[in-house]
Amino acid sequence: RAVETSKSGREIYHRKFWETAFLCGVRGKMELNILKIESINFIFVLGITYLDHAGSALFPESLLKAFTDDLRNNVYGNPHSQNISSKLTYDTIEHVRYRILQHFHTTAEDYTIIFTSGCTAALKLVAEAFPWIPEGTEQTSSRFCYLTDSHTSVVGMRGITASMNVSSVPIKPKEILLSEKNRLPAEEHNCTTPHLFSYPAQSNFSGTKYPLSWIQDIKCGKLCPMKIPGKWFVLLDAASYVSSSPLDLGVHQADFIPISFYKIFGFPTGLGALLVNNRIAPLLRKTYFGGGTAAAYLAGEDFYFPKKSIAERFEDGTVSFLDIIALKHGFDVLEKLTGGMEKIKEHTFALAHYTYTVLSTLKYANGAPVVRIYSDTDFSNPDVQGPIINFNVLDENGEVIGFSQVDKMASLYNIHVRTGCFCNTGACQLHLGISNEDIQRNLQAGHVCGDDVDLVDGRPTGSVRISFGYMSSFEDAQTFLKFIIATRLSMSDTEIPFQSSVTKLTTESVPDDHPSFNNADKLSPIPHISDRELRNNSSVTKMTVNWQPPEAEAESIRAAVSETAVPTCRRGGKPITVTNIYVYPIKSCSAFEVSEWPVGNQGLLYDRNWMVVNQNGVCITQKQEPRLLSFFPLHRLCQTSRYLVKTHDCGDGIADWFSLFLGHPCRLIRQSSDMKNRSHRKTTKGMFSFLKNCDFSLSKHQAHGLLTDYIITLIKGEKELIRRFRANIVISAPESFEEEEWAEISIGALRFQVMGPCSRCQIICIDQQSGERNKEFLQSLSAARGRKTNFGIYLMNQPLHSSFPDILSVGCQVLPVLKENTEIQPPPTSSEEKCSG
Repeated sequence: RAVETSKSGREIYHRKFWETAFLCGVRGKMELNILKIESINFIFVLGITYLDHAGSALFPESLLKAFTDDLRNNVYGNPHSQNISSKLTYDTIEHVRYRILQHFHTTAEDYTIIFTSGCTAALKLVAEAFPWIPEGTEQTSSRFCYLTDSHTSVVGMRGITASMNVSSVPIKPKEILLSEKNRLPAEEHNCTTPHLFSYPAQSNFSGTKYPLSWIQDIKCGKLCPMKIPGKWFVLLDAASYVSSSPLDLGVHQADFIPISFYKIFGFPTGLGALLVNNRIAPLLRKTYFGGGTAAAYLAGEDFYFPKKSIAERFEDGTVSFLDIIALKHGFDVLEKLTGGMEKIKEHTFALAHYTYTVLSTLKYANGAPVVRIYSDTDFSNPDVQGPIINFNVLDENGEVIGFSQVDKMASLYNIHVRTGCFCNTGACQLHLGISNEDIQRNLQAGHVCGDDVDLVDGRPTGSVRISFGYMSSFEDAQTFLKFIIATRLSMSDTEIPFQSSVTKLTTESVPDDHPSFNNADKLSPIPHISDRELRNNSSVTKMTVNWQPPEAEAESIRAAVSETAVPTCRRGGKPITVTNIYVYPIKSCSAFEVSEWPVGNQGLLYDRNWMVVNQNGVCITQKQEPRLLSFFPLHRLCQTSRYLVKTHDCGDGIADWFSLFLGHPCRLIRQSSDMKNRSHRKTTKGMFSFLKNCDFSLSKHQAHGLLTDYIITLIKGEKELIRRFRANIVISAPESFEEEEWAEISIGALRFQVMGPCSRCQIICIDQQSGERNKEFLQSLSAARGRKTNFGIYLMNQPLHSSFPDILSVGCQVLPVLKENTEIQPPPTSSEEKCSG
């Protein structure tokens, strides 16, 4: 499973085999699929179960080692030069082109490799270069047809075709099977108008594999996407397919095949290719010419002559030559570890088939299914189904549990899944029964692709997807199934159904002292830090400040606010008061409690003004590092933070101290509201987004309107439970969750607009005193809130024009104003996950 290096530099492979049931109904017997795999060390260190191989493969250590050794031992220059290092680069790139063609069982006589920045760029190139005939000419105009179960990047090609006055025609999967009725009379077969039909070899939504035989059937006229004279060419979107299945272009000769290499190897990213059939290559048109594509041109006249090579003609500028060189090592490692794509296909399908079989049979006590699987097959044949399972989790009543809630719970178990519509709206609509009108209504309601709005009017906007790759193991499948059973059926120490019908896992022993299997604490020993350096008491330090505006001004402000804020329709007569105020100077570190505190335009003064970042400048939170709770800020602090802020580094001394304690390189940075006079300080490169408490958002009505970090939490129970929600303001209220019906509130002289409910993440499962995790906490909240995890609300401060700081105090009365329509609104959306940081 893992690789280590001996003192002599020799690699030692600790082999681990697993035997998974390859239950294929077509074959009528059980086959064992055994595959030796090298794992990635960080997965074992963090205990991650990675189930998004359709999103990106994982790269093995040996690939990186081989690549970096190559770079250390060779000098690669720009391939457009003629020196020795450049010639080495050019020859290596040509060798990689050969390896790609060999991988797809074809040769340079039939196909040309054009390197692109990815599959999307390859598709865009086809749309721009295809020899379309526009409408309005004497000749029959071209058509661009695409399967509705296509990736966004395929559907997006219609934007280019529209600009060329070429019509686009979407075709549903069932329609293509009936397309023989579109066959033309023999007298119309002489038309040479070029048309293009695009379909995925494998759906990235459901894993359905569409017949590769369609390629030849469409090209010879046996299948006709639409009844129109002309010659059909085929674009086969193979990005999802080739990550786990062999593609033989010697047999299935599509005209265009776009791919992305990170789907196969995990590394490098940002590199793809368009495989072009040489029979159509001369027909492709090129308008722009970049560096290296021209054989000759004039700067002063409209004269340009392209390179003869199709690849050089379409590869604008210098290709990403070091990434291309990495592909050579990718092919070497893949073959060495797996034995080839056919074995990967059987291995990944075996895992998907087993998981599907168990998942589809899980039932609640009342007989209701636990999941609803979106699939066109029964997972009985690897030739028609890839290693992708798409589903939604249901409750006992058959109602869908939102995908974002499932994702949050999976994160508690260190299981990485994919959620949403997966850049495949057509398949999402088909399987989830979402109409065109639903899509438009959801957009008007604030839902956009990629957010976590998972239910609108009780109906799902997306689903959950798991996918297996060649690095996946039988344990990965079982871990996922145990998670579903434990969270939905409330079983402890769960036994997986059908356990007896599959061959049990067998492994070779692995030394306990192997670094890949040690826990994080052993890998990163925590140094001793004295009690003087850390807090030495168990309670949070309480602080009191006494900044008050003159009483006359304070009274006039309160009177002005109260006149407009007194509620006229709130239920109940018991007063609501502020019971606790918490300040979190360092994001995700511990709080200190105060009796009163000044409020600025962007939040509590000093709150979340600092954060700890890793060596890449990415914020570290309790999700990754619960030991941040050991830090209790006790000193004077600086200014309030903003949504996008310039920051400066707090220095090597404190960075070394944090790194020593946490066991890995990190730094402490602080936002700086005014950098003009602080040029002597070490500044970071670029800007950082500070997630203030749970969320931030831009206001539509203010140029710099920033959502403040206040969250009002209503909770009855011990203080430890209150602290899990990491709220700034805690209040007492007679009715549960009534705050979600408020439009605005006043607290003393302060006035706030309610921005929406706070959707909680897995941080509430972390005990803020001990750092221990309790997985059931988020699930209990979800059950109590009807499958949502909303708890508390976001407020935006409405600052008063006063020369004195506004003061928030414990004991102040809270005066809410109800919404005109008390229906609960969705929380403010953000590209970031909503969490209590």
